[in-house]
Amino acid sequence: MRIPLRKGRSLREVLREKGLPEGFLSNLRGDPGRKYQLSSAVAHEPLMNYLDTFYFGEIGIGTPPQSFLVIFDTGSSNLWVPSTYCQSPACEDHARFNLSLSSTFVGIDMTYTLRYGFGDLSVVLGYDTVTIQNIIIRNQEFGLSLDEPSRPFYYLDFDGILGMAYPGIAISGFNTLMQNMLQQNQLNKPIFSFYFSRNPTYSYGGEVILGGVDPQLYSGEVLWAPVVQELYWKISIEEFSLGLSVTNWCSQGCHGIVDTGTFLLTIPGQFMPALLQALGAEESDYGFLVDCSSVPDLPTLYFAISGVWLPLPPTVYVLENDGICTVGVEGTYVPSSSGQPLWILGNLFLRQYYSIFDMANNRVGFALAASGL
Repeated sequence: MRIPLRKGRSLREVLREKGLPEGFLSNLRGDPGRKYQLSSAVAHEPLMNYLDTFYFGEIGIGTPPQSFLVIFDTGSSNLWVPSTYCQSPACEDHARFNLSLSSTFVGIDMTYTLRYGFGDLSVVLGYDTVTIQNIIIRNQEFGLSLDEPSRPFYYLDFDGILGMAYPGIAISGFNTLMQNMLQQNQLNKPIFSFYFSRNPTYSYGGEVILGGVDPQLYSGEVLWAPVVQELYWKISIEEFSLGLSVTNWCSQGCHGIVDTGTFLLTIPGQFMPALLQALGAEESDYGFLVDCSSVPDLPTLYFAISGVWLPLPPTVYVLENDGICTVGVEGTYVPSSSGQPLWILGNLFLRQYYSIFDMANNRVGFALAASGL
């Protein structure tokens, strides 16, 4: 089942359109790695790349289906959407689930807090039918928001989040959407895959394919990397190289989380100064600036995964917007739960590599993404 993804406006674009200074949201910046710190909270899913781009697709909830735009997020495991319970400006500006309009809704008298780096999102739980094109998942637990902080939700193009990581980080006692898809025999195969366009637009930013892969969206062989912790789609990164210079940053082992809900390439904070110096990047209000004319001369980044070097050229990791070029990276000071330096392979990395998530064999596949779409 093929679901087209739309590319949302970045918050930088939204703020420009509304004539607001970028500093308006500056108090929200935090450490993106906090998303993967397990705690007593039901979920800890900060949307830290709040000034960047999100990719989202359409689903329906209820009978008849009510439509929502959601991030298909491999970095979390819960499904939630705004609801009519929520009267905050952030909810009123988005599609809201109205339980009274669904003949199949069943309420659960349980509320939870999804903790974000910039505020908390309160939800009450319910069951209903979820429709994703021709896929119908019955009796799916999901969260109906009770309150959402205006910053940044009021300014975001998507409504909610559909988590696609492992059940271990979902609300305990309920099946995730992916579990129910499998148990209700809604997938041809226990896999799903993502393609992110190199030239994204709002109408076409890429595709998520449930139950299969599309060989037309990639070329060459698929490189498989085993999942090292069945909570997130976390794999081993054996080494990292700046051009032909091997850094030895991962000589003791690094971990990388493959996260479609994060836009940038997130780098262990201890390595950021050396990386930025090697790229000649300077920090500014816009991000890490480089001279646009120098981009062809910047080094290719290489990741050693499953014994193979995967290149990420500067034409992919440098972002150009209105003649301003920035390196699409950010830092995290949160290590992997077992102590290794933690990388987050977000949409920027996944524009280069078609990604396949194999639920049966607990592995992630990478293949060179098609460049013409």
